[in-house]
Amino acid sequence: MVVPFSAGAGVTDIMARLVGQHLGASLGQPVVIENRPGAGGVPGTEAVSKAAPDGYTLLMTNVALVVTPYLYSKLPYDAEKDFTPVTLVNTAPLMLVVHPTVAATSVKELIAYAKAHPGELSFGSGGVGSTPHLSGELFKSLSGIDVLHVPYKGGAPALNDLVGGQLSFMVENMPGTMPFVRSGKLRALAVTSARRSSLEPGLPTMAEAGVPGYEVVGWNGIVAVKGTPPEIVARLHAEVAKILHAPEVKERLAALGAEPVGNTPDEFGAFIKAERARWGRIIKEKGIRSE
Repeated sequence: MVVPFSAGAGVTDIMARLVGQHLGASLGQPVVIENRPGAGGVPGTEAVSKAAPDGYTLLMTNVALVVTPYLYSKLPYDAEKDFTPVTLVNTAPLMLVVHPTVAATSVKELIAYAKAHPGELSFGSGGVGSTPHLSGELFKSLSGIDVLHVPYKGGAPALNDLVGGQLSFMVENMPGTMPFVRSGKLRALAVTSARRSSLEPGLPTMAEAGVPGYEVVGWNGIVAVKGTPPEIVARLHAEVAKILHAPEVKERLAALGAEPVGNTPDEFGAFIKAERARWGRIIKEKGIRSE
């Protein structure tokens, strides 16, 4: 199972190791997690696209699969045609957090401040085309604010600069931000999902907080090489879905603020198509390109 990002770099790697450990036991053979980081996930994704379509090489991917075709002028694979969906593994909300020096205790106040001070506020992310980056761009688009995006090489350094006051706000994963919110180093304003999070049920959704139509979830899913026999895809889906609903796995996911999914290959394919359309529109609208 190839992870096109660094080991320990985020939820995608965690999900691969969690699923891989249990999948090895259920299939009766070891599942090796191979990290191939770099260039927004392109090298690792390319490696899987060129593998034999026999079900022995899988890709644990995320939103990078759908956005890279819009960010790069040329890719060594076709993101739409070279892969077969297996299942959506999990979804997880993100959280809008601001530095305490920002004069906003609600999303509406943040929007009002940003409109009164165009170009003054900044938000960070772990890189161009990452879910936190696109989440911030969607916020800008729907609220009509002018704020500066500052990309970093990873979410952790961006979050450190936010805590240090070099950035104004971020839309970042909840496990990473919650310790800073609880210690008072950051202020949480909303979650990005359609429903409130069990990790912080008192926090409103972005839609509830004044941005109608705003809904974003981080996600991870498994795809196989195009041409993998349907019966193999079906077996892989069935095994992973069973793993995701095991009590110990659900408990681990809940601790990460994530929800297990395990939907069918067709359902995951429809999800990918919808994500591609939504983020493609935002990337084109904002003229975003990989650096």
